[in-house]
Amino acid sequence: MKVNSRVFGEIDIDDEKIINFNEGIMGFEDMKNWTLIFDTTREEKKNAISWLQCLDDPELALPVINPFLLTDTYNPTVEDELMKPLGDFEDEDLLILLALSVPAGRPEDTTANFKAPFIINPNNRAGIQIVVNNDDYEIRTNVREAVEKMKAKKE
Repeated sequence: MKVNSRVFGEIDIDDEKIINFNEGIMGFEDMKNWTLIFDTTREEKKNAISWLQCLDDPELALPVINPFLLTDTYNPTVEDELMKPLGDFEDEDLLILLALSVPAGRPEDTTANFKAPFIINPNNRAGIQIVVNNDDYEIRTNVREAVEKMKAKKE
């Protein structure tokens, strides 16, 4: 499938790379088909930030990040019922991503949404977005501050 992405221009997506969010995602409930795109031109930060590219509307692409690049303690509480659309899986197989919000002209104020992660089962390419039950996870967590905390822990 060829897609003319707003962010990456014309790209060719293999059918095996299409992720189906059967219930859509928050704010885009009618958008069911997505793919993950990595910016491989930025070697120094390879795979740190990727894009959840909508295939139903090529103008729509959301920057996303792995939560474990921002914290090593992310352990959201999720009801089993909410996970059913993912089919059969082992917890360690799941891909968890957080939406990023980048204010225009202020990349230092970029935030990650820990409250509503995207969860993807790569075995069947099913995806969901849920709201986690943990009260300590916020909708807007400053990415720069989270990275600085991670670096300080490692020192």
